[in-house]
Amino acid sequence: MSNTTYRDAGVDIDLEADAVKALIGSLTYRRTGEFGMVGDLGHFAGLIDFGPYVLAMATDGVGTKMLVADALMDWTTVGIDCIAMNVNDLYVMNLEPVAFVDYIATDSLDPEKMRALGKGLNEGARQANMNIVGGETATLKGLVNGLDLAGTCLGVQKREKVITGSAVAPGDIIVGVPSSGVHSNGLTLARTIALGHGGYDTLLPDGRTVGETLLTPTRIYAEVLSVCEACEVHGMCHVTGGGLLNFLRVGPYGFSFDDPMPVPGIFSWLAEKGNVDEDEMYRTFNMGMGYAFIVPASSVPVITEMIPGAQVVGRVIPEKGIRLKGREIR
Repeated sequence: MSNTTYRDAGVDIDLEADAVKALIGSLTYRRTGEFGMVGDLGHFAGLIDFGPYVLAMATDGVGTKMLVADALMDWTTVGIDCIAMNVNDLYVMNLEPVAFVDYIATDSLDPEKMRALGKGLNEGARQANMNIVGGETATLKGLVNGLDLAGTCLGVQKREKVITGSAVAPGDIIVGVPSSGVHSNGLTLARTIALGHGGYDTLLPDGRTVGETLLTPTRIYAEVLSVCEACEVHGMCHVTGGGLLNFLRVGPYGFSFDDPMPVPGIFSWLAEKGNVDEDEMYRTFNMGMGYAFIVPASSVPVITEMIPGAQVVGRVIPEKGIRLKGREIR
């Protein structure tokens, strides 16, 4: 039996990267006057000049995890995912999230479902210490089939405290932070495997069902702001769709993962049942590491003391690319 890939499930990471480059290539206009853009497009969040501060914006959604919520008829946690996928992209630059707006597109409105979505959004906002200041609900019958949840987040930071990754250099240490599970990426592949091998009610060795495990909300890494105050941080990475390939967004060097984090059982189950090889797993899922710091050696003990489960997973190397236990991941 041939190995299953993310592309087989319907998501082509390489094509997505090419499509994003094509889109960014068309975005050439820059505002004149005050409050211009700082830096270039393509990082985890876009920056806006605001005098001694920068404002930042990030946008993301829950993706096909909504289909798992629909199958389990439990929409109380996907709001946490929506906020997490946004604020975690701000934390990567040491930006503090302060405001959020949601966007809900659906083919028909259901007050009970909306109430459940609101519970998750409220809990996510609490975890991130952030206001939800508004939003938009659109009934788009004929265009949308089901319900899609997305949002946009506003962050702020003093200009001199922003971390862009420009200080990352060969010899830096990569400290990984555990994920809470699959988070909100790779669900197209995960759902394909689950539905082909017993469905969401299948029991895993830990006694939980596949559906319950996939619906575990994305971890919100709010402790990042305190870590950046406590020690020197050169760069950070939010490990989302594309897995380890996300590190290519941090800088022009290479990232070698010699001692990756322990792999949660759900990933082992997906790899076995779906016949997905290790490289494909690491370029699709977070594989137990949802976030990472890139730091000088002196900062390592500070981070491992402040964040339970954080551990050294690798180092920055001169040769550009991603290496997992000595082999290149493309």
